[in-house]
Amino acid sequence: MKLTRASSYALQALAYLVDQPTDKSMASHIVAEARGIPERFLLKVLQPLVAVGVLRSIKGPNGGYRLARPPKQITLLEVVEAVDGPIRGAAPAVGKDGAASLDKRLQVVCEGAADLVRERLGKVTLAELAKSK
Repeated sequence: MKLTRASSYALQALAYLVDQPTDKSMASHIVAEARGIPERFLLKVLQPLVAVGVLRSIKGPNGGYRLARPPKQITLLEVVEAVDGPIRGAAPAVGKDGAASLDKRLQVVCEGAADLVRERLGKVTLAELAKSK
């Protein structure tokens, strides 16, 4: 499995917000600067996190972003799928005639692998991921 740049940026931003006071909103430019993320890209990856209820967006001069739920209630799976879409197993059908059964078996294997990835990512919380060592 390989995380996209968008998911990596989202997770970096969320990890930064974990370390901030829960009653304070952080402006996107502050998060972007702290984590070395281009702000325009960061804004694009934060939007779907607001839409699924991972983040809360506050407008106004003291506005910004803050976690909508405790970090232990946000999973890595939730973040990745919010930013990149559902994790699916896909094996494009390329065979013809007698090869169709192989295509079907490959699809089953790929779907099983995707299920395992989803299961594993669903067990990792933002709290665990953001822990300082």
